[in-house]
Amino acid sequence: MSEHHRPHDPDASRLADRAQMDPRRRLLYLTFSRAVLVAGTLAAAGVAWSQPTQFTPQLLWLGPLLVLGFLLAEHLTIDVDIRQVGWAISFTEIPLVLGLLTAPFEVVLAAHLVAGVGSQLVRRLTSNLVYNVGVMCLEIAGPFAVYALATQVLPDGAPRWTAALLGTLASSLISVALAVTALNILRGEPRLPAALRLAAHTLVVGLLNTSVGVVGYEVAVSAPWGWALNVLVVAALVALYRGYYGLLREQRDLETLSDVSLSVARSGQRVAARPGNLLDGQLADADADEWQKIAERIREQLSAKRVVLRLRLDPAAPARALVAGKPLPEDEPPSHDDPILQLPGSQVRYFRGLDASDDVREALARRGAHEALVVPLRGANQLLGAVEAHDRLSRWRGFGRSDVQLLRTLASHLATAMDNRRLLARLRHDAYHDPLTGLLNRPGFREAAVDRLRRHTGSMVVRIDLDALSAVGDALGHSWGDRMVIAAGGRLREALGPGVPLARLEGGTFAALLADCDEEEGRRIAEQLHRELAAPYPVDRLSVEADAVVGYVQVPSEPAEEDDADVDTLLQRADVALRAARNAGDAVRGYVPSMGQIFLRRFQLVTQFRQALDTGQVRVHYQPKVALPGREVLGVEALVRWVHPEFGRLDPDEFVPAVEATGLVDALTSFVMDNALAKVRGWLDRGLRLSAAVNLSVRNLADESFPDRVAEALRRHDVPPRLLTFELTESGVMSDPERALPVLRRLHALGVVLAVDDFGTGYSSLAYLRQLPVDEVKIDKSFVLGMGTDLGDMAVVRSIVELGHSLGLTVVAEGVEEDAARDQLVEMGCDVAQGYLISRPLSEDRFEAWLRARTVRARGRRDETVLTLVR
Repeated sequence: MSEHHRPHDPDASRLADRAQMDPRRRLLYLTFSRAVLVAGTLAAAGVAWSQPTQFTPQLLWLGPLLVLGFLLAEHLTIDVDIRQVGWAISFTEIPLVLGLLTAPFEVVLAAHLVAGVGSQLVRRLTSNLVYNVGVMCLEIAGPFAVYALATQVLPDGAPRWTAALLGTLASSLISVALAVTALNILRGEPRLPAALRLAAHTLVVGLLNTSVGVVGYEVAVSAPWGWALNVLVVAALVALYRGYYGLLREQRDLETLSDVSLSVARSGQRVAARPGNLLDGQLADADADEWQKIAERIREQLSAKRVVLRLRLDPAAPARALVAGKPLPEDEPPSHDDPILQLPGSQVRYFRGLDASDDVREALARRGAHEALVVPLRGANQLLGAVEAHDRLSRWRGFGRSDVQLLRTLASHLATAMDNRRLLARLRHDAYHDPLTGLLNRPGFREAAVDRLRRHTGSMVVRIDLDALSAVGDALGHSWGDRMVIAAGGRLREALGPGVPLARLEGGTFAALLADCDEEEGRRIAEQLHRELAAPYPVDRLSVEADAVVGYVQVPSEPAEEDDADVDTLLQRADVALRAARNAGDAVRGYVPSMGQIFLRRFQLVTQFRQALDTGQVRVHYQPKVALPGREVLGVEALVRWVHPEFGRLDPDEFVPAVEATGLVDALTSFVMDNALAKVRGWLDRGLRLSAAVNLSVRNLADESFPDRVAEALRRHDVPPRLLTFELTESGVMSDPERALPVLRRLHALGVVLAVDDFGTGYSSLAYLRQLPVDEVKIDKSFVLGMGTDLGDMAVVRSIVELGHSLGLTVVAEGVEEDAARDQLVEMGCDVAQGYLISRPLSEDRFEAWLRARTVRARGRRDETVLTLVR
């Protein structure tokens, strides 16, 4: 069996692509090729000198027959492609063994050279002609030398074919040894174990071919019509080899399909880790390298001079061409009307310059190709690109049916894999981006920020909150609020630039990570962002005014703790700074460690609150409410107080908002209500009819089951509903009136008293009061305290009293601390007073003592016992 390697590119000057060839290996290979030629020439001359030829008439027809035999053996080959090198497994052992048995050396050598060199020239494989001529000389000289030696060494009587068999096997070993050496010089492979396995396989196949030749010779010489039997055997052998080659080709095609599918899948995983790469039509370097390997793998399997992979990952962008093999000519870029790229359907199209139309021939010429296989990459809804294969190299003929079938299957796999990649990238993009603004969402920001924080020092996390968003949504509709959010995101992106991680966290809250940014520059950028967001928003024909608050935190260059560089911790600290800025009325504020202590304390209070309810740390205090002008004690307002074992007495303004924000307000309201109703029940048992007022939260008004719990508590304590008052703020009701009003109507239907607390600081309109089913209004204490010095406050108080009375409501004044204020309220006709002039909020025991010391019992109009303040 003869094995030789030849280049994939007949126009190249070396075995491998110049761009991939090591110059030192090229030089070494050239030296080796010349050495093989010299060795072959000398060996042929030596054998010719030692075995002189006697020419006979039969050589006139024997020589052409041997040429024909070598040509057939050369063309009926099994092509195996190994790492860009084509291995042609041929049947040259058969004509060689016949030549050893029937013809002199010079005739066999000439026949082999004519057939081999002629085939190389016809195929235009001239780049390795020097090496191949040397190999051909050695493949003939070696067998004749071994044949001559074997005839002398073998015992007398041994058949001639034994020596011919040994000589022919020597030819196979010589050719494979030279080919492995050349490949090792060029590629550094195969290694010794692989080379030995290849030599063993060569001997097996060579022995089979040689045996066929020897048997054919013996049959032709000794049997009548033996040549006919030989024709049948050769036909069967060719069919056998062709079938084997077909199975081998199918196996390699399947391996190629598997390799390409795995490569696309790996590339898709990298794309998924970088959301957006496919969506903006850009290929990352690592992704392009993977596609380049895919193109190389397809070229290797098709034995093509060149494979062009044209990918259109973005329908709006032009296709990008990745070339494997010989580079395309510089003037190749195809026009829009390129006939080769007009790809209807999804079938493979074959173009050949010999019988093509003028426009196709011109398109092939632009590519520097004689033939081309082209197949579209068509996804579910669009054309994703195309694959072009130019000029088949491993065979004398051009591309065949198996090549077309392979390319069609490859295109189907590629298109499916690309569709899956795009779907995966879209899912990944959607998972890490906000659907409204297209910015990152919280998980996306976390991932982007983690990557940046690893690579940069001195970074800063900025948190921006767009104010007035809920008011715009309530007044104009949620779609208008969405427009403002989109506009705000666009302003932030324009101010920060495209490379800065920017996210919409929720609602009108945004976050950004500024890399390599010191404190001074960070504050300047934060102030700029505030100015950008605070500018009016032109929405349709309206100009919507808004404001923003910005909090930022500097990332420590050397974190003191592991959590110091955690993204969630940094966002939390930026949020603490933002809340501090809002509470202080600032536009921008940076985080300082003391804020963290406040946040930690708030966190401790929230986590310990339920335990505080169970252990008695939280108590209910009572502040009396007195009728004007008669000074009868009508009831109390139940106020919560917390004495913490570590922090001491806590202001309700510190822990109540935190409790409300964490969903524990239901437990707090139930606790206060149960204690107040138990106290009212106790007073009723003593003959005192005093009411208790409990403050409600926004969350209570949003709970549809709250009225049922109130009714159950009234039944359990056996308290008349009129002795229970719920105080609610205007802002609490109007934050979600659609949910709050049904709850209020159900409470009112129970018979409990509803009071509007802090009246005058919110909407304070007649329409608002008429809409709510309330019984009382409580004047905010800020107006009552200012009546003595501010005529405006006095006017507000008077207006509220008149407004309340006009609607049939009881008017309660909070913050009464001076006799003058009480007298003014009496003059205005205010119904009830509450404040430090009467009493501070008192614990249960102290309130009972206050009742005993400051009030006297009297009979009311219904013979009820009433308590009146002592003058």
